[in-house]
Order: sequence, then C-alpha cells, then structure tokens
Amino acid sequence: MDLIDTHCHLYLKEFDEDRVEVVQRAENEGVKKLILPSIDKEHFRDLLKMEAEFPHLCLAMVGLHPCSVRENYKEELEFVAELLSLRTFAAVGEIGLDFYWDKGFEKQQYAAFHAQIDMALVTGIPIVIHSRASMQPTIDVVRAHQFGDLRGIFHCFSDSAEAARQIIDLGFYLGIGGVITFKNSKLPDILANIDLQHIVLETDAPYLTPAPFRGKRNESSYLTIIAEKLAE
Repeated sequence: MDLIDTHCHLYLKEFDEDRVEVVQRAENEGVKKLILPSIDKEHFRDLLKMEAEFPHLCLAMVGLHPCSVRENYKEELEFVAELLSLRTFAAVGEIGLDFYWDKGFEKQQYAAFHAQIDMALVTGIPIVIHSRASMQPTIDVVRAHQFGDLRGIFHCFSDSAEAARQIIDLGFYLGIGGVITFKNSKLPDILANIDLQHIVLETDAPYLTPAPFRGKRNESSYLTIIAEKLAE
C-alpha cells in the first residue's frame, strides 16, 4: 500500500534524536511522501532543512499558523509572501483560525487567513486549513473566496456531518488522522457516508497519536493504523 502523510511536523524538536529512524519506519510502512506544514518564521529553517535532507520524500508548505498570529503578524506575512515569490511550495499552510485557547488576536487571525488565501490564489497552489474551535467561521471565510479556483484540505477534520458536507461542497478534502481511532470519536459514523474521493490521510505528528499509542509521540509510520481504521 502506497501512502502519503499529508500533514506531519517531523522537523520539530521532538524528532531531533531519531529523525532518520522515524523516516525509515514510515518508508517501511509504505509512506511515499511526507508533506510538512509550516508554523511560523522561527520554525521554518528546520522545515527547509528536513526537506533538503529527504528530498525524495518531503514537500514543504509555507504559511503562518493561526496560533502564531501575534502583534508581528504582518511581518510574518511578508516572510510568507517573499518565500512564495522565490520557489514553489506544496501548499500555503497551515493557515486558518484557532479560538480554542485564546481569542485575543481574533481580528488578526482573520486578517492573516484572508491574506494567505489570496496568496494561494495568486500562486495557484492549495491551502491547508487549521480550524480548531472555529469550524463554521473557517468555512465561511473559505466560501467568501471560493469562485472555482480555491482548493485544499481541512486538516484534522473531526466535526459534524453537516460541516463535512459544506467542506465537500466547497471542493475541499477532509484530512483524517488519529482522531478516527479514539474510543468516543464520532468520525467513523460520519465517514461511513462520505465517499473516499473526498478524504486524505494525515498524522499531524507528533500530535494526535492514534490508538493504541495515545499518550506517546505520533509519527508517520502510524498512518497505516489510520488507514486500517478508515477501511473498517
């Protein structure tokens, strides 16, 4: 089985001690591509370093994560725009809205989200969306920009059947990860009624580790667990 981990942060410090081994385990499980989402300027050097170390496997995104939107967000957006002018990336991501921990920069999050969608449309590449505690507002922003050319993934989808329908109607994919394996997850019932053509797989490593490894560091080799659960 050939697999693509459409969302994994294997460049983070959690993998500094055994990154080569983590990548090898993923390859042994049939993972052919590792798509690396960006967080912010501070983390971007490590992301590019990993892409350079594993050019046959890794594809970089560029973008400003909503949890990294602060007073300097305009400077961060200039950094994203400059990079997009220099080379091609897999996507603008991960971008979006996150109102789970803090709504202190809500206005700035919206501004950054809109700006980065425009960047993706200009460059003709997809977006990868983070939408924690913000599903409907995030869908509404995407709808405001969707005139036929916008495409991408709602990363870490774990919302309702109605939200899934809206996302699919907008021409976007549902990114499905370890949440599908959680004991009380409603995802299996929701996804039973959704065609596979609307779904992509992800780990979000090192986060959201699937059962039976919950509580431990996630890694891309666990993508097979997610695929098997989805197949059920």
